[in-house]
Amino acid sequence: MSKESEKVLELYGKKLMPTYAPSVVIASGRGMKVRDADGLTYYDFTSGIGVQNVGYSHEKVVKAIQEQAALFTHCSNLYANEPATRLAEKLVGLSGLGGKAFFCNSGAEANEAAVKLARKWGAENGGRYEIVTMYRGFHGRTLATLAATGQAWCQEGYDPLPVGFAYAEFNDLESVKAAVNEKTVAVMLEAVQGEGGVRPADDEFMKGVRALCDEKNLLMICDEVQSGMGRTGTWFAWQGYDVKPDLFTCAKALAGGLPMGALVSNAKLADVFTPSSHASTFGGNPVAAAAALAVIDVIESEHLLENAVKNGTLLREALQGFVDKYDKLLEVRGKGMLLGLVVDCSAKEVVDALREQSLLALTAGEHVVRFLPPLTLTESDIDEALDMISDAFDCLFGE
Repeated sequence: MSKESEKVLELYGKKLMPTYAPSVVIASGRGMKVRDADGLTYYDFTSGIGVQNVGYSHEKVVKAIQEQAALFTHCSNLYANEPATRLAEKLVGLSGLGGKAFFCNSGAEANEAAVKLARKWGAENGGRYEIVTMYRGFHGRTLATLAATGQAWCQEGYDPLPVGFAYAEFNDLESVKAAVNEKTVAVMLEAVQGEGGVRPADDEFMKGVRALCDEKNLLMICDEVQSGMGRTGTWFAWQGYDVKPDLFTCAKALAGGLPMGALVSNAKLADVFTPSSHASTFGGNPVAAAAALAVIDVIESEHLLENAVKNGTLLREALQGFVDKYDKLLEVRGKGMLLGLVVDCSAKEVVDALREQSLLALTAGEHVVRFLPPLTLTESDIDEALDMISDAFDCLFGE
């Protein structure tokens, strides 16, 4: 490690609260790769934790940001701006839900908005407020979204959490039914659990939740913060199932690296929020909205939905080859380019070994290694990455 990286990491340790423990100092990025402060290059199979779906510094996204920033970077939401308005139209159109959008700054805020909208609707429909969420789900770091997250490890130390949430087992419809009562207003879930171990929903489970919500007059809310914007091969992961939610959220990859989140509704819920009932100062920021429009254009024009399926399948098959070779590797699961490798050892140890071979990956719990490459991944990228992965596994598991 160079003196420059050491200097930055030392200052980081002194001046930033220790919510993360970085080991690399990123200095630049382009396409599939990032360069650190030492001049070393890495394949980034994290996409900034599912953010850089169109790769780093895509020229269309950079141009859109520069052009909008030269016009104005912010205006109050007391006034309209064209980029946000066009983005709302685009997201509603891509979803096919026929409703409206609300913009904010992050996935947690988008999920918080979904909770608030559901409660507001429930207050007018029998005074209901409780939301059923899934064990191993992940919905954010605010107090309400922590309460919605069915994982004890991230809730520790923050009691008392807000009330109004019940938990059910993912992919177990009977468990969801058992959690529903007279106070229930909605069921909230990820079509593919990301942080919870890269677990795709079963087709029957998604359809069963939709049917249950219809039967009990509940709202179905899909969290697309990590799985949205093409990551699983459709614009939103729920579109890979024959269902439509009442509400869904997205963020992360939405604005190509700028902070932005969105809540999108169907027509029934489009006007539940009214003036002053909810707000976000920076929601619909024109620069972020311009970037998001460019991201959508890139995904469409470069056929990245199709690429997520095609090359995601190639990557998955290659990872399966390693599972067949090494006893410590147990399973590959996921959809598109949201893939998890289940390991019979420490996932962090595997991620560290991959980094030593110049490939960045993530954990998703103690025993799952998560791969989230940009959707621009090519076959030659896969070949190069597989050499790095092979070397890492040979170091860890070879004789």
